[in-house]
Amino acid sequence: MTVKVTGLWRHPIKSHGREALESVTLSPGQTMPGDRVWAVAHEKSRADNSAWAPCQNFTLVSKVPALMAMSARLRGEDVTLSHPDRPDLTFAPDREEALFLDWVKPLMPENRAQSARIVRVPGRGMTDSDFPSVTLCNMASHRAVEQKMGRDLSPLRWRSNIWFDGLPLWEEFDWIGREVQVGEVVFAVRERTERCMSVNTNPETGLRDAETLGTLDIWGHRDFSVRAEVIQGGDIRIGDEVRAL
Repeated sequence: MTVKVTGLWRHPIKSHGREALESVTLSPGQTMPGDRVWAVAHEKSRADNSAWAPCQNFTLVSKVPALMAMSARLRGEDVTLSHPDRPDLTFAPDREEALFLDWVKPLMPENRAQSARIVRVPGRGMTDSDFPSVTLCNMASHRAVEQKMGRDLSPLRWRSNIWFDGLPLWEEFDWIGREVQVGEVVFAVRERTERCMSVNTNPETGLRDAETLGTLDIWGHRDFSVRAEVIQGGDIRIGDEVRAL
Protein backbone atom coordinates (compact mmCIF):
# COMPACT_ATOMS: atom_id res chain seq x y z
CA MET A 1 0.00 0.00 0.00
CA THR A 2 1.33 3.44 -0.91
CA VAL A 3 1.95 5.69 2.11
CA LYS A 4 0.51 9.19 1.64
CA VAL A 5 0.59 12.49 3.50
CA THR A 6 -2.82 13.16 5.09
CA GLY A 7 -2.14 16.25 7.20
CA LEU A 8 0.27 19.15 7.63
CA TRP A 9 0.21 21.25 10.81
CA ARG A 10 2.22 24.05 12.33
CA HIS A 11 2.06 25.66 15.77
CA PRO A 12 3.25 29.29 15.52
CA ILE A 13 3.45 29.79 19.31
CA LYS A 14 4.55 26.72 21.27
CA SER A 15 1.53 25.15 23.05
CA HIS A 16 -0.72 28.03 21.96
CA GLY A 17 -2.69 26.93 18.91
CA ARG A 18 -2.37 24.96 15.68
CA GLU A 19 -2.87 25.74 12.01
CA ALA A 20 -3.60 23.33 9.14
CA LEU A 21 -1.68 23.68 5.87
CA GLU A 22 -2.18 22.30 2.37
CA SER A 23 1.49 22.54 1.41
CA VAL A 24 4.81 23.60 2.91
CA THR A 25 8.38 24.28 1.77
CA LEU A 26 11.08 22.99 4.11
CA SER A 27 14.78 23.91 4.31
CA PRO A 28 17.70 21.77 5.52
CA GLY A 29 18.36 22.00 9.24
CA GLN A 30 15.18 23.98 9.93
CA THR A 31 11.81 23.32 11.53
CA MET A 32 8.63 23.56 9.51
CA PRO A 33 8.25 27.25 8.52
CA GLY A 34 6.07 29.01 11.06
CA ASP A 35 6.29 26.17 13.59
CA ARG A 36 7.15 27.05 17.20
CA VAL A 37 8.55 30.41 16.07
CA TRP A 38 7.71 31.77 19.52
CA ALA A 39 7.38 30.26 22.97
CA VAL A 40 5.85 31.69 26.14
CA ALA A 41 8.25 31.79 29.08
CA HIS A 42 6.69 31.63 32.54
CA GLU A 43 7.66 33.77 35.51
CA LYS A 44 10.16 31.19 36.86
CA SER A 45 11.86 30.64 33.51
CA ARG A 46 15.36 31.75 32.59
CA ALA A 47 14.74 31.43 28.84
CA ASP A 48 15.53 34.41 26.65
CA ASN A 49 16.08 35.23 22.98
CA SER A 50 19.71 34.09 22.94
CA ALA A 51 19.41 30.29 22.70
CA TRP A 52 17.12 27.28 22.62
CA ALA A 53 15.82 26.21 26.05
CA PRO A 54 14.15 22.98 27.22
CA CYS A 55 10.38 22.78 27.52
CA GLN A 56 10.17 23.19 31.31
CA ASN A 57 10.95 26.88 30.80
CA PHE A 58 7.66 27.49 29.00
CA THR A 59 3.91 27.60 29.54
CA LEU A 60 2.67 24.28 28.13
CA VAL A 61 -0.54 22.33 27.57
CA SER A 62 0.72 19.70 30.01
CA LYS A 63 0.45 22.29 32.80
CA VAL A 64 -2.37 24.45 31.38
CA PRO A 65 -4.86 22.11 29.64
CA ALA A 66 -7.10 24.97 28.47
CA LEU A 67 -4.44 25.94 25.94
CA MET A 68 -5.15 22.78 23.93
CA ALA A 69 -8.45 24.25 22.66
CA MET A 70 -6.62 27.08 20.90
CA SER A 71 -6.19 27.47 17.14
CA ALA A 72 -3.83 29.88 15.42
CA ARG A 73 -3.33 31.61 12.09
CA LEU A 74 0.05 33.06 11.11
CA ARG A 75 0.15 35.81 8.49
CA GLY A 76 3.48 37.55 8.15
CA GLU A 77 4.51 38.62 11.65
CA ASP A 78 0.92 38.64 12.95
CA VAL A 79 -0.75 35.73 14.74
CA THR A 80 -4.50 35.36 15.25
CA LEU A 81 -5.45 33.16 18.21
CA SER A 82 -8.91 31.69 18.71
CA HIS A 83 -10.25 29.93 21.81
CA PRO A 84 -13.84 28.98 22.71
CA ASP A 85 -13.63 30.96 25.97
CA ARG A 86 -11.92 34.09 24.63
CA PRO A 87 -12.52 36.61 21.84
CA ASP A 88 -10.16 36.27 18.88
CA LEU A 89 -6.87 38.11 19.25
CA THR A 90 -4.67 39.30 16.37
CA PHE A 91 -1.29 40.61 17.48
CA ALA A 92 2.40 40.78 16.60
CA PRO A 93 4.25 38.60 19.13
CA ASP A 94 7.51 40.51 18.67
CA ARG A 95 5.90 43.87 19.44
CA GLU A 96 2.63 43.35 21.30
CA GLU A 97 3.52 40.95 24.09
CA ALA A 98 1.35 42.78 26.64
CA LEU A 99 -1.79 42.28 24.52
CA PHE A 100 -1.19 38.55 24.49
CA LEU A 101 -0.42 38.27 28.22
CA ASP A 102 -3.66 40.07 29.10
CA TRP A 103 -5.62 37.90 26.67
CA VAL A 104 -4.29 34.56 27.90
CA LYS A 105 -4.38 35.31 31.64
CA PRO A 106 -8.01 34.11 32.19
CA LEU A 107 -6.98 30.67 30.87
CA MET A 108 -4.14 30.28 33.37
CA PRO A 109 -4.67 28.33 36.63
CA GLU A 110 -3.82 30.41 39.70
CA ASN A 111 -1.62 27.63 41.13
CA ARG A 112 0.76 27.61 38.14
CA ALA A 113 3.66 29.86 37.25
CA GLN A 114 2.11 32.62 35.17
CA SER A 115 3.10 33.47 31.61
CA ALA A 116 5.63 36.32 31.70
CA ARG A 117 7.08 36.99 28.24
CA ILE A 118 7.31 35.77 24.66
CA VAL A 119 10.64 34.30 23.55
CA ARG A 120 11.95 34.03 19.99
CA VAL A 121 15.36 32.68 18.98
CA PRO A 122 16.10 33.91 15.43
CA GLY A 123 16.41 31.02 12.98
CA ARG A 124 15.48 28.38 15.54
CA GLY A 125 12.00 26.99 16.13
CA MET A 126 11.39 26.23 19.82
CA THR A 127 10.78 22.50 19.44
CA ASP A 128 10.95 20.18 22.46
CA SER A 129 14.03 18.55 20.91
CA ASP A 130 17.46 20.14 21.20
CA PHE A 131 17.71 20.15 17.40
CA PRO A 132 15.30 21.76 14.90
CA SER A 133 12.90 18.88 14.36
CA VAL A 134 9.81 17.99 12.35
CA THR A 135 7.50 15.32 13.78
CA LEU A 136 6.23 12.50 11.56
CA CYS A 137 3.02 10.79 12.70
CA ASN A 138 1.44 7.49 11.62
CA MET A 139 -2.37 7.33 11.42
CA ALA A 140 -2.27 3.54 11.94
CA SER A 141 -0.59 4.05 15.32
CA HIS A 142 -3.22 6.65 16.22
CA ARG A 143 -6.02 4.25 15.30
CA ALA A 144 -4.40 1.55 17.44
CA VAL A 145 -4.56 3.87 20.46
CA GLU A 146 -8.22 4.61 19.68
CA GLN A 147 -8.97 0.89 19.45
CA LYS A 148 -7.36 0.14 22.82
CA MET A 149 -9.31 2.98 24.42
CA GLY A 150 -12.58 2.07 22.72
CA ARG A 151 -13.28 5.64 21.61
CA ASP A 152 -12.53 8.18 18.90
CA LEU A 153 -9.66 10.57 19.55
CA SER A 154 -8.70 13.66 17.60
CA PRO A 155 -5.20 13.38 16.08
CA LEU A 156 -4.73 16.99 17.18
CA ARG A 157 -3.96 15.69 20.68
CA TRP A 158 -0.47 14.81 19.45
CA ARG A 159 0.39 18.35 18.19
CA SER A 160 2.53 16.96 15.38
CA ASN A 161 3.62 18.31 11.99
CA ILE A 162 3.23 15.69 9.25
CA TRP A 163 0.62 12.92 9.26
CA PHE A 164 0.67 9.97 6.87
CA ASP A 165 -1.40 6.84 6.30
CA GLY A 166 -0.68 3.45 4.74
CA LEU A 167 2.07 2.20 7.07
CA PRO A 168 1.58 -0.56 9.69
CA LEU A 169 1.25 0.62 13.27
CA TRP A 170 4.49 1.60 15.02
CA GLU A 171 6.59 0.92 11.90
CA GLU A 172 7.69 4.54 12.04
CA PHE A 173 9.89 3.56 15.00
CA ASP A 174 11.88 1.34 12.62
CA TRP A 175 12.86 4.51 10.73
CA ILE A 176 15.19 5.66 13.53
CA GLY A 177 18.65 6.11 11.99
CA ARG A 178 17.27 5.96 8.45
CA GLU A 179 16.35 8.49 5.79
CA VAL A 180 12.74 9.01 4.70
CA GLN A 181 11.47 10.98 1.74
CA VAL A 182 8.20 12.90 2.01
CA GLY A 183 7.27 14.64 -1.23
CA GLU A 184 10.48 16.39 -2.30
CA VAL A 185 11.93 16.50 1.22
CA VAL A 186 14.40 14.02 2.69
CA PHE A 187 14.51 13.60 6.46
CA ALA A 188 17.01 11.90 8.73
CA VAL A 189 14.84 10.27 11.40
CA ARG A 190 16.60 10.71 14.72
CA GLU A 191 14.43 9.75 17.69
CA ARG A 192 11.05 8.81 19.07
CA THR A 193 8.85 11.50 20.59
CA GLU A 194 8.24 10.80 24.28
CA ARG A 195 4.82 12.06 25.34
CA CYS A 196 3.50 13.90 28.38
CA MET A 197 0.16 14.69 30.05
CA SER A 198 -0.86 17.04 27.25
CA VAL A 199 -2.18 14.14 25.14
CA ASN A 200 -4.87 13.48 27.75
CA THR A 201 -6.51 16.80 26.81
CA ASN A 202 -9.38 17.26 24.37
CA PRO A 203 -8.38 19.74 21.61
CA GLU A 204 -11.95 20.99 21.28
CA THR A 205 -12.70 21.65 24.97
CA GLY A 206 -9.29 22.04 26.61
CA LEU A 207 -10.34 19.51 29.28
CA ARG A 208 -8.51 16.34 30.28
CA ASP A 209 -10.94 13.63 29.32
CA ALA A 210 -8.94 10.52 28.32
CA GLU A 211 -6.04 8.45 29.67
CA THR A 212 -4.23 8.63 26.34
CA LEU A 213 -0.76 8.69 27.89
CA GLY A 214 -1.38 5.67 30.11
CA THR A 215 -2.80 3.72 27.19
CA LEU A 216 0.60 3.85 25.47
CA ASP A 217 1.94 1.74 28.36
CA ILE A 218 0.18 -1.24 26.76
CA TRP A 219 2.97 -1.25 24.18
CA GLY A 220 5.70 -0.79 26.79
CA HIS A 221 6.49 2.85 26.00
CA ARG A 222 5.05 6.37 26.11
CA ASP A 223 6.22 7.38 22.63
CA PHE A 224 4.18 8.61 19.69
CA SER A 225 5.61 9.88 16.39
CA VAL A 226 9.27 10.35 15.47
CA ARG A 227 11.40 13.47 15.30
CA ALA A 228 13.31 14.04 12.10
CA GLU A 229 15.82 16.52 10.71
CA VAL A 230 15.46 17.99 7.22
CA ILE A 231 18.57 17.09 5.19
CA GLN A 232 17.20 17.88 1.72
CA GLY A 233 14.69 20.69 1.34
CA GLY A 234 11.71 21.01 -0.97
CA ASP A 235 7.93 21.00 -1.08
CA ILE A 236 5.42 18.72 0.65
CA ARG A 237 1.72 18.67 -0.22
CA ILE A 238 -1.27 16.74 1.04
CA GLY A 239 -1.36 13.46 -0.89
CA ASP A 240 2.41 13.27 -1.48
CA GLU A 241 4.11 9.90 -1.17
CA VAL A 242 6.11 8.86 1.90
CA ARG A 243 8.86 6.23 1.57
CA ALA A 244 11.86 5.02 3.50
CA LEU A 245 15.10 5.24 1.50
